[in-house]
Formats: sequence, structure tokens, C-alpha cells
Amino acid sequence: MPNPSKSGSMFRPVIQKTRTLAIMAVVSAGCFWFAFNSRVEKVSGNYTLKVAAAERMKEAMEILKSSRMEKGVFVDIENDPNETGLVGAQFSLITTDEGDLDAKLTTLDPNFAAAMVELFTRADLQKGDTAAVLLTGSMPGANMATLIAADVMGVETVTLASLGASQWGANYPSFTWLDMEQILVENGMIPNMSVAASIGGRNDLGRLLSPKGRNLIIDNIEKHELPLIQGSNLKDNIQRRMEILEQNGPKDGYGLLINIGGGVASLGTSFNMKLLEPGLVTRSNIVPISRQEGIEGVLVKFVKSGINALHILNINELTEKLHMPYAPIPIPEIGKGQLYAVEQYNLGVSAVCFLIVAGMVFAVGRHSHNQINERMKEHEPDSIL
Repeated sequence: MPNPSKSGSMFRPVIQKTRTLAIMAVVSAGCFWFAFNSRVEKVSGNYTLKVAAAERMKEAMEILKSSRMEKGVFVDIENDPNETGLVGAQFSLITTDEGDLDAKLTTLDPNFAAAMVELFTRADLQKGDTAAVLLTGSMPGANMATLIAADVMGVETVTLASLGASQWGANYPSFTWLDMEQILVENGMIPNMSVAASIGGRNDLGRLLSPKGRNLIIDNIEKHELPLIQGSNLKDNIQRRMEILEQNGPKDGYGLLINIGGGVASLGTSFNMKLLEPGLVTRSNIVPISRQEGIEGVLVKFVKSGINALHILNINELTEKLHMPYAPIPIPEIGKGQLYAVEQYNLGVSAVCFLIVAGMVFAVGRHSHNQINERMKEHEPDSIL
């Protein structure tokens, strides 16, 4: 048998040649670079509505800020770094609970109205539908965003408010949520006022507030000529809310319930509210965390009756789901970011690049395979006779 080292250079199929491997590496790298840099921006299907909602919320915030400035109120730059003029106090006579300042700052981003458009779309809320809205004074930004987004989408709203507010919310007695609401209605930012209001706070009756604080809230509700929801206990207040929503709702029923904040009349005490994730809530989300003891809030009653809900709380988790910045400084530009558009790889270009690389590998491999077969035939040993 001949010795390859003596009969000339050693046989190597094309796939083992350095030149071939170098060419394959260059082609593969080129295809990867081309595919990677051929990404396309996929604009959200409701982009126009999102921008319209965000632009209107920006205008609404400027109107409210101007109204406050006219009364000689100074902006707290330390706690309101974006200078919205809509961040409340840490303590006041109508402050009901502790609050997360970062969450309040996040909802005071006009893009939060665009986020509500996205959530309404996911909840399949359609133009002409009616949504029941439960809100508190704790997150005026989220309140505005919800009502503005609904109006932009052509969705009717029936709103119930509780005026007590957690820290940094609408907790100035001289500038409550109802005061803000009235200014927004007068300037055409939202279509209508709430149909009724309660004190809020513990048991929805202002427990733990001082008598003066409760009276300030009641006086404010009376100033706006709204019915006061004030039963003898929490269960009475919840039942009264259900009756008001039924009286003011459409004949064909509500399309969605929207809850903003952690109002006890909205959520009740029949489950641990920390277990309820923000976003769309269906019966399958409620039943596993329900318990027999406790009082069912308006949200639970609606969901168990077959009407889905949107739960706007735990803002950090909600913004993660929506790919939004949390407590941004400065406020991001309207129309930019993953909420409005996402980058995707161009599938056509990627497919062509894949076919080029795969075809190249297959061709070189097949050619090498044929070379090896031919070489084996040439060196087949003689048969023994």
C-alpha cells in the first residue's frame, strides 16, 4: 500500500481546506451582519389613538398646572422633578394612607394615556362600549389617562370617585380630584364629571382621618353637587355603588370595569389585594384567590358576573408588562418607545440569508462527500483471487 507522505501531498476534501473555510466564514458573517441590520420598525396598530391620547393628556396636565400656579402654589422640585405641579403632599388632612412617590410620577407621564389605550385594546373594549370607572384621589395621573384614553377611543364612562388620597396624590384639600375633574371637564379634556363620590379611606368612610379631614372631603363633594356615598358600613357603600352604576349604566350592560388604585370599596376584603396582578382581570384570576370570609368589592362582583376588569395598581409591574420606563426623568417624548412601535427582524431578509448559508454548507459538504467517494474508489485494494 502506497505511503501518502512519499507519493505527494496528503488528500484533503474541499471542506477541510483553509481557503474554503475562510470563504464560508466570511459569507456567514456577512449574512449575519446583513440580517441583523435589516430590522424593521413595526408600528402599533393603534398608534394614532395612542398619540392623540398622550397629546391630550399633556395638554390637560398643563391646564391643571396653570390653574394651580394661578393660586400661588409653588412646584416642589425635589418631589416633582418633572415640574408637573400635580404631585401632592406627603401629609395632609385628607391623606388616607402611605403612597409610592415613584408610582405617582410614572402616571404623570402623558404616555400613560397611550398605555391605557393599549390596555383597552387588549381588553377588547370597542368604540360605543360603556366602561364603569372606579377611582380614588391617589393617582390623578392614572385617572386622567384613563378618562382621556376612553374618550379618544369613543368609549363612554360612568365614573365613581372616592376623594381620600394616599401620599403624593390629589391630597390637597384645596385641590382634590373633583376640583381637577371639574377643570378638565370645563376645558373639554374629559366629557363628564363623576356621578357620585365617597370619602374613601378605611371602610370607604374615612376611618382614621380626623373629623376635620372627613368634613373637608364632604364639603368638597357638596361643592361639586354630587351625591355622597355614605352608608353605615363598607358593605352598604359597596351596595350603593352597585346601585348607582346600574342606574347610570347602559341597557345592554357595561363592556368593562376599570379600577384605579386600591380603594377598599372597589376591591373589598374577600381576597388579599397583593395577589391580584395589574392589568386585565377575569373570573379565572379572581376565583383562585377568593376566600369565604370578607366582603366582596365592586370589582369582584362585576368579574364574577362575567364582566372583565382592568386593575390599575402596582404601577412598577404594570409598566414592565407594557415596556414603559418607571418614574422617568425627564418625561419621555410622545410617540417614541416600545409602547408605540417595536423593532423586528426582516423575516424576508433573514430567510434569504439563512438559505444562502445553509445552501453553501450543503454544497460544500456534498462536494466533499463526492470527493471522498471518488478517492475511495481510486485506492480500492485488489481483490484476493
